[in-house]
Amino acid sequence: MKLAGQVAVVTGGGRGIGRAVAQALAGEGAAVVLAARSSRELDTVAREIAAAGGRALSVVTDVRQEPAVAALVARTLAEHGRIDILVTAAGTARFGPVAELATADWDQTLAVNLRGALLCCRAVLPPMIAARRGTIINIGSVVTSRTLTGSAAYTASKYGLLGFSRVLAEEMRPHGVRVGVLSAGATDTPLWDGMQGAPDRARMLTPAQVAEAALLMAGMGSNAALEELTLLPAGGVL
Repeated sequence: MKLAGQVAVVTGGGRGIGRAVAQALAGEGAAVVLAARSSRELDTVAREIAAAGGRALSVVTDVRQEPAVAALVARTLAEHGRIDILVTAAGTARFGPVAELATADWDQTLAVNLRGALLCCRAVLPPMIAARRGTIINIGSVVTSRTLTGSAAYTASKYGLLGFSRVLAEEMRPHGVRVGVLSAGATDTPLWDGMQGAPDRARMLTPAQVAEAALLMAGMGSNAALEELTLLPAGGVL
């Protein structure tokens, strides 16, 4: 197993892409720490991983809150003594034209998608730097290279995440810590539930396919880094 002996923290691990990534990492031998706000969803995924022979720990976490993120990292280190991989898959979206965009929806989207990623990345840096190794995978989106009307807040958050990740990658390069962005095209997750006129979900990527790409990024040898990877449905942008 490529990741035997490693420890991975996955935010948004209760459903969608985060759930699939956690299952894929556990399937390659990593001990997975699942973080999300729903204890019910986390416990379900943890049981699924355990049933498949993997190891998973559930930690209820609101990634918008710095003390909660600090507690997540502290719990992980207390249980496992190390953090090798972080995948920031926690995300949200509010769809609608800018003229009708509520300020609260803008703030909520950036708080989860951008502030949450910042807090999680920053919190895992001390143990990764100390170990002179680690892989951070931030789940981005194809909206940074394609325009999706009605997604202003979501797009702004993902552009911010991409820029943040590029800077962090350069800052961490001397410390042996890899930072990458996995930009996925339309993926069949609950993110689309609130969007009227959403594309045909049968044509979208599956969360498991995104997880395969994340596994590729996490499993690269220490002398290589996949820093920006774009994954699209075979039919292109929907």
